[in-house]
Amino acid sequence: GAGVGGLTAALALLQRGFEVDVYEHAPELAEIGAGFQISANGTRVLYELGLGSAIEAISWLPDGKEIRIWDTGEAKKLFDLGAESVERYGFPYYMFHRADLQGVLAAAVRARKPDAIHLNRKCAGVDQDGDGVTLRLENGQTARGDALIGADGVHSTIRQSLFGPDNPRSTGCMAWRGVIPTGRMPKGLIRPVGTNWVGPGRHVVHYFLRRGELLNFVGIVERDDWHEESWSALGTHEECLADFEGWHETIQIMIRNIETPFKWALLDRDPMDRWSVGRVSLMGDSCHATLPFLAQGAVMAIEDGMVLARCLDAHDDIEAALARYQDVRMERTAKVVIESAANTTRFHNRNLADPDKAGRYVQEEWLPKRVRERYDWLFVYDATTVEI
Repeated sequence: GAGVGGLTAALALLQRGFEVDVYEHAPELAEIGAGFQISANGTRVLYELGLGSAIEAISWLPDGKEIRIWDTGEAKKLFDLGAESVERYGFPYYMFHRADLQGVLAAAVRARKPDAIHLNRKCAGVDQDGDGVTLRLENGQTARGDALIGADGVHSTIRQSLFGPDNPRSTGCMAWRGVIPTGRMPKGLIRPVGTNWVGPGRHVVHYFLRRGELLNFVGIVERDDWHEESWSALGTHEECLADFEGWHETIQIMIRNIETPFKWALLDRDPMDRWSVGRVSLMGDSCHATLPFLAQGAVMAIEDGMVLARCLDAHDDIEAALARYQDVRMERTAKVVIESAANTTRFHNRNLADPDKAGRYVQEEWLPKRVRERYDWLFVYDATTVEI
């Protein structure tokens, strides 16, 4: 897979002298998906890979993060993300359009090996023996290597080849996603911070992308009538507006100006207790798919890529290297999966429906000490030096 995680792994391996090929089912690396946040624990890896100038040119650097109450718009500052992120954690906190970061990583991979990325190559299955791994493709071709990493996402064919079908559960939530050209929005309406609106049964996250040229919108709604786990399922502005009826006018303005509203069902998966088998292993959403409530899904894939490359570099035996990679990453990624799911009840708490309780709930739930407890362990992690 040539997503952010797979390309990070490929680049980190190429820089260490490995021969790498990336197989991607899509016919082109198109502008699919929208925004994501990369905190200091992820940008640390990108800078280590020599991408600092490139990511600074395509990202948006927020001043901070804030919580807002769904109907009144009352705001509570969470933390600074500019200079304070660098001072406390060593690296900045950036917002990206998925396609922009994917493009930077793909260009860096191709600069090391021009023919490394093979497009329109969909995985059909995997076979391995004591000498190597064979990747079978749907077009009848095969590829052979010493190891295979499944970076093929939440519907991973590699995972199914190793462990059979998974058993995702409905969370009872669905998500709206879209981007808004900034010029469509009233000037000054959206502050230069990452914002999380919390309310009874739903929440909204928004932040700028692409140097501030776009505004990313994600709205999570408790609904159990939509079950398609796809980023490309189309919705309508009218349906999205209906899901946020009664919310602050700022939310209504954003929804009306989304270019194309997409919707997808949010399914939950238990953390896996194994993801390496012999010469085959997994990374990113293929082995620890995470609900989008902690802004760490893409960051975990980036961390995986760096730790994987370091383990393969440090251990001559491939199976031992992949086993060590799994051991290093499993506890941390499982905790992210669990903590992300826990934020559902925090963001959707019924106290937020009561005007007399909402402000007090936000003040208590997002006390500075509690915020640090939830995020410091994430941001201080260093995939470039963690013991392997």
